[in-house]
Amino acid sequence: MIKHIIMIKFKPDTSEAQLAAIETGLAGLPAAIDEIISFEFGRDVVRADRSFDFALVAVFADLAALERYQVHPQHQQVAALVRQAAAQVVAVDFHC
Repeated sequence: MIKHIIMIKFKPDTSEAQLAAIETGLAGLPAAIDEIISFEFGRDVVRADRSFDFALVAVFADLAALERYQVHPQHQQVAALVRQAAAQVVAVDFHC
């Protein structure tokens, strides 16, 4: 299995409407993409200087499933919203 973790720092001018659109888009992905085994995301609650603003943790059966998820059209739509709002995105993928 592959655990896929994304952390995002948003641009200072990112609106609540943009954040809500990202969350709504993400919430629809598990029903649309069969490769997703587990999917969690949320906003940071600590808000420390070292904190990122948002994180996503997903689990996939293998690298091929992760790759299919990444190119899925619905994922691409949400990723475009994230790219518009993000100042920085970091990721890590590892076997679990």
